[in-house]
Amino acid sequence: MKKPDWVIDKERAKRAAAAETLWLFGLHAVRDALMNPARVKLRLVLTKNAADKLAEAIAAGGLAPEIVDPRKFDAHVPLGPDQVHQGAALEVKPLDWGKLADVALTGAGLPLVVMLDRVTDPHNVGAILRSAEVFGARAVVAPARHSAPETGALAKTASGGALERQPYLRVTNLSEAMGALRDMGYVLIGLAGEAEMTLAEGLAEVGTRPVAIVLGAEGPGLREKTRATCDHLVRIPFAGAFGSLNVSNAAAVALYAATSARTKG
Repeated sequence: MKKPDWVIDKERAKRAAAAETLWLFGLHAVRDALMNPARVKLRLVLTKNAADKLAEAIAAGGLAPEIVDPRKFDAHVPLGPDQVHQGAALEVKPLDWGKLADVALTGAGLPLVVMLDRVTDPHNVGAILRSAEVFGARAVVAPARHSAPETGALAKTASGGALERQPYLRVTNLSEAMGALRDMGYVLIGLAGEAEMTLAEGLAEVGTRPVAIVLGAEGPGLREKTRATCDHLVRIPFAGAFGSLNVSNAAAVALYAATSARTKG
């Protein structure tokens, strides 16, 4: 009997995901990935100078490097001309952080999650991953489509290590993931510039309950369905007439405020 189209499509997507790889580049990103036992490593391309600097990480990673002429490095790896590789590139599989419920309920750090609504710029997402790690968030969650995938550019902005240590989960449906977090006891706080409630007031309402901070892309902000799914909409108050932060800065401010509200006293 012929398989239904939806079954064929699902199997195809599963095979594509299994085949997906990415290239990490730069000494810091490559070193941190080599030192991460959870990272599946496929191919390591280095100059002699980079190999000398990464000797300890190479030994830990267990992957023999291909040593290439620095003048011909770009011919060996599919990196863009504007990517500063420092003579180091590593082909890997994307990290598998498991299920949202497992990370959100029992993950390391505070019961604090960041949710990104169509934030597609890898530099912004990389910076958010760094802030999430610094302030002890359990996960950064984004939709599988219309969000920044795990890439070398994202890893470099995250200084490599944050991408290796900070759970970055991409879900099929953001609204459903928000609902699942609410069922786990999380309060969903969305950032919106026109909101009446301030961030501090919203966090005071939450108290000691788990928090999910929801941020939208610069310009369009939160989509209507995402806004409607939030429990509170809050704004970051500004002293000057020009009141605007990019999404990564807003995430850092919100994470700091959420952490401070929990740990003060």
